[in-house]
Amino acid sequence: MKAVLGDTVLAEAAQDDLINIEGNWYFPPESVNREFLVDSATPYTCPWKGECQYFSVKEGNTLLQDRAWTYPTPYPTAFERVGKDFSNYVAFWKEVQVVD
Repeated sequence: MKAVLGDTVLAEAAQDDLINIEGNWYFPPESVNREFLVDSATPYTCPWKGECQYFSVKEGNTLLQDRAWTYPTPYPTAFERVGKDFSNYVAFWKEVQVVD
């Protein structure tokens, strides 16, 4: 599967390597093209997943604020709920399309 913004592939991995959490596909860290992500200072802590790190996504000269996120150190109870360690997996929002 691919996370695509326009003609740019932000991440690519086999579906078996992705994790679906609450309707969002999370890509393994090694499958993400980090050159298109910029750390965001936006704070957020999910009540059951833990502290989130947002990224803005570069599209040409445009920076789309907080369109990707990861959980660097999820709560241990989140692993039980999801059924797998999803530390540093990256999910995308809005304009980013996840396709086969």
